[in-house]
Amino acid sequence: MTYQNTLEFATGLDEQDPLKDFQSQFLTPKHNGKDAIYLCGNSLGLQPVTAQQHINDQSTNWKELAIEGFFNGNDPWLGYHKKLTYTLAGILGAKNEEITVMNSLTVNLHLLMVSFYKPTNKRFKILMEGGAFPSDQYALASQARFHGYDPKEAIIEVFPREGEFTLRTEDIVKTINEHDDELALVLFSGINYYTGQFFDMEAITKAAHKVGVYAGFDLAHAAGNVILKLHDWDVDFATWCSYKYMNSGPGGISGVFVNEKHFGNKELHRFEGWWGHREDQRFLMPPVFEADKGAAGWQVSTSPVMLLALHRASLDIFEQAGGLGALRTKSELLTGYLEFLINEINKNKNEELFTIITPKNKQERGCQLSVVCKQNAKATFNFLTNNGVVADWREPNVIRLSPVPLYNSFKQVFEAGQILAASAGKS
Repeated sequence: MTYQNTLEFATGLDEQDPLKDFQSQFLTPKHNGKDAIYLCGNSLGLQPVTAQQHINDQSTNWKELAIEGFFNGNDPWLGYHKKLTYTLAGILGAKNEEITVMNSLTVNLHLLMVSFYKPTNKRFKILMEGGAFPSDQYALASQARFHGYDPKEAIIEVFPREGEFTLRTEDIVKTINEHDDELALVLFSGINYYTGQFFDMEAITKAAHKVGVYAGFDLAHAAGNVILKLHDWDVDFATWCSYKYMNSGPGGISGVFVNEKHFGNKELHRFEGWWGHREDQRFLMPPVFEADKGAAGWQVSTSPVMLLALHRASLDIFEQAGGLGALRTKSELLTGYLEFLINEINKNKNEELFTIITPKNKQERGCQLSVVCKQNAKATFNFLTNNGVVADWREPNVIRLSPVPLYNSFKQVFEAGQILAASAGKS
């Protein structure tokens, strides 16, 4: 598409947008009495209009049914999480039984590493991307220490080449091959939180399997954002959060994927809890654990129904939108338009005030553009904030901007571009 830096062009795209009405299904914070331009879905998605009703419904069930709510009513709590897995399976590219909903992301990362990080004296190292989200770094370091290894020796980080911001797939694969007899696990993000780079998960998984190790992914910034095919890519395991692109509330519930090929593997240990026991026998309280079918057998604790209800409110909207395919089509156009507008600012100023460090190839990114501000970075961010653009700041000089297809419009992206251009005029 040939973009134009005009309000008329942006509003024309909005008029043609088949998803334009979904913006009304979300609640947007105000700035000076008007809706803010919210470009921070990479950190926290907006609240669905129906979220409160979903909470109220379960509160009523609690009030009227109490303990019987597990078995009776329109939404018995015993199987409530199953109402979410079908939609999630479509979003993650998985079979229904390979998905379950539970806990929070880092908790799930630890639980999955109980099964998939099996270090030996020779093979004990974990390979991850350099500059991963701190929680991943903490989790992997603590897992290494738990098994008696020094994280400085046990963790291999792959960094971009000098002068580059993002990783080359060939360098990731090369590093895996170089440490083929030392690795116990390859664990990457699906999308790097800082740069917005969408990694080639299929290629990474193939390389890991070629040297005989499992491949797992943290999909915090990928789930609900980009097209994923976890089953077809033969990924071993993955986990994600639901509060970013899946709009399920601050600290919203997480989920896990476990490839079906591992369901019958008795050598995979797990930390067991009663909610992972066979559902048909769970309330019989047997003394010996027998795992539920599929990924559900990795569950530990009773499902938090209120968090599930918030998650369901958002997933219902994904279903109405026709799944991730239609959303991704719009997302590529939205993000491409924002990229065009930023480049227009540089062109008009005859200098590169803003450097986009997110890959230019739309297949290697999602909604997010990470922008290095060459001059007065924090002042630029504050100018955006003071003019109604909700963005995200990362030290030392990066602003993350994420136009989300469910609730952002082309007009909003145009207006954000105008405000960013005005900030450049003050530098």
